[in-house]
Amino acid sequence: MIQCSKMLRRAVTVIALILIASATSYAQATTEFVPEVGQAGKDVVWVPTPPELVERMLDLAKVTPQDFVMDLGSGDGRNIIGAAKRGAQSVGVEYNPDMVALSTRNAAAAGVSDKARFVEGDMYQADISKANVLALFLLPSNMLQLRQKFLDLRPGSRIVSNTFGIEGWTPDETVSIEGCSAWCTAHLWIVPAKVGGVWKLDQGDLNLTQDFQMLSGTLGGTPIAGGRLRGDQIRFTVGALEYTGRVTGNRIEGTTQSGGQQRNWTASR
Repeated sequence: MIQCSKMLRRAVTVIALILIASATSYAQATTEFVPEVGQAGKDVVWVPTPPELVERMLDLAKVTPQDFVMDLGSGDGRNIIGAAKRGAQSVGVEYNPDMVALSTRNAAAAGVSDKARFVEGDMYQADISKANVLALFLLPSNMLQLRQKFLDLRPGSRIVSNTFGIEGWTPDETVSIEGCSAWCTAHLWIVPAKVGGVWKLDQGDLNLTQDFQMLSGTLGGTPIAGGRLRGDQIRFTVGALEYTGRVTGNRIEGTTQSGGQQRNWTASR
C-alpha cells in the first residue's frame, strides 16, 4: 500500500509538471510580440515611419504593380505592405525574427500576403539584385555601407529613404510633409548608368568623368556642361548644342538639339 501511494504521488507530480509546461507554452504561443520604439536591431534601432511618409515615399518612387520593392531592416513591415497594396511584389529583410512574424501577421491582416513577403536575415548580406525599388529607413552609416550595392542595381532603379541620406550622393529629389513634427522628409535617388570613360562619336572622343549622377568631361576637346544622368538617360551640352540619349551597356543613342534642328547621334566604347 505504501509503495502504491508513492507511485501515485509521483504520477500526480509528473502530470502536474506536464500541465504547467503545457500552460506556459500555450501562454507564450498566444502572447503576440509587441515592438517598442527604440528597441535594438541590426546596427539600428526600430523607429516606425509615419504612415503619411510611407505613402509619400512610395509616391516619390512611383511604385506600380510592375515593380519589385524591397526594404532592408523592414521592422513591422509597413513599407512593404504599403507597396503591396499598390500591387507591387515586395520583400522585407529583417534581422529580428519576432518582427518578421509580426510583419507577416500585419500583411495577412491587410490582405496582401500574396504580394508581401518577409524573411529573417542580415540587410548587408541580402540579395537586392532583383529589386528596382528600395524603400528604406536606415541611418547614414548603414546607407554608406550599402552604397555600392545600391549603385550596382539596374540603372533607373529607385531608392527612397525616410530622412537620412547616402554620403556623397545627392538625392535626385527631396520632398517634405507640411505641418509634420517628426520624420517629415523623403529622399529619392535614381541609380545612374555607369558611363565614366572614353566614348567614340563622329564629333570626336567623349571623355566622361562620373560622380554618381553628375558628369563632367570633354567632347573633341571642348568641355561639356550640365552633364547629368537620370537612370539610363544622359544629358549634356557642348556650346549651344544639347545632347540627350539613352545608355545601353557600351552604347549610347540619342539626339542633339540646336536652333530648332534635331539630329541623331550614337557613341560606343
